[in-house]
Amino acid sequence: MYVNHSNMGNARFLFAVVIALVSVAASTVGKWIPTALPCDFQAIYNFGDSNSDTGATSAAFWPTPRPYGVNFFGRPSGRNSDGRLLIDFIAEKLGLPYLSPYLDSIGTNFRHGANFATGVSTIRRQNESIFENGISPFSLDIQTMQFLQFKSRTSELYHQGEMIQFFLFPGSNIFLARTPFNRSKLPRPKDFSRSLYTFDIGQNDLTAGFRKLTMPQLRAEIPNIVDQFAAAVIRLYQQGARAFWIHNTGPVGCLPAASMYIRTPNPDFFDKYGCVKSHNDIAVEFNKQLKSRVRLLRAELPRASLIYVDIYSAKYQLITNAKTYGFGDSMRICCGYHKRNVHVWCGQRQMINGSMVFGGARGSHARCVSWDGVHYSQAANNWVANHVLYGSYSDPPMPLSRACLKR
Repeated sequence: MYVNHSNMGNARFLFAVVIALVSVAASTVGKWIPTALPCDFQAIYNFGDSNSDTGATSAAFWPTPRPYGVNFFGRPSGRNSDGRLLIDFIAEKLGLPYLSPYLDSIGTNFRHGANFATGVSTIRRQNESIFENGISPFSLDIQTMQFLQFKSRTSELYHQGEMIQFFLFPGSNIFLARTPFNRSKLPRPKDFSRSLYTFDIGQNDLTAGFRKLTMPQLRAEIPNIVDQFAAAVIRLYQQGARAFWIHNTGPVGCLPAASMYIRTPNPDFFDKYGCVKSHNDIAVEFNKQLKSRVRLLRAELPRASLIYVDIYSAKYQLITNAKTYGFGDSMRICCGYHKRNVHVWCGQRQMINGSMVFGGARGSHARCVSWDGVHYSQAANNWVANHVLYGSYSDPPMPLSRACLKR
């Protein structure tokens, strides 16, 4: 009998390939596969403070004045920047529209998500008025409650839109059919579990602590702040949220406003870059405990993907190497009047020595890191986005486009 050794060799090779593929498949069950397709996020739900507020504070209290928004929107857009925020670049990266604020009732479209962030929000309630110390009443627990109401109410309205009602005109045989609600601007109920849930909050818990507590007291409060953050994540998980993108807090000691009123500091008060060392030390401790709590949440929430994003390191890298990356002095403020211990904040007017002074924009905005002394410029936000959205600052190292996948 004639034996075709060539065909036998091919058969052995194909058999080996099949065995190898089966082995790989078996070994990767339940694990993240690097070649997996990107996530099909249908919407973004954001929780945070002014770093990601796209207009809630303007809707609830008072609008941001010019020249906020001047470098992209051409007008104030409710954002504390000259243009886009990091959350806007996240939306762009996912091919989704910019988020409408939950608190804005004019012309809003929630089909692709909603933004619950408001300026000066905290994780824990501060029991202070926004008119007293500028603290927002919309703490993280309130924001999550707003989401629960949003989800319930929009789902109810969406299903109402599926009902067809018929009307008979008197004295005729003519029927008119209509749906009672237009669903085009509502989220689809099935999309809540296919959405990205983003967080950028905690900075104001620290800055409030700097004002009210000693450093040891504030450090002792951090575990409770982190636990309340975790409680919000768990609550959203119970509502079907599965993909979480969690920013830690930035180097608050490097904000120009942090050192604006310091007159006679100790020699070791600032680091070599002009940042307030004690403030950054607290931020680092908060981030350390937040990261540990997120890792515990992965065990507690087995169906969730929780990505911890080290915003602190990205922003600190930009601030401490600003000129290397084409920016100017990272402590220079783009918008506002700050001379000889006189401070007129961005967009504000104040009478000084008989003359009205306006806190306007100056210099090249594209080279500014700080827009108004507290918030970053659009150029800085864009730089940070280009460095954090691809996974190199994430734990686990997952890019935004695959944030739904478990490793």
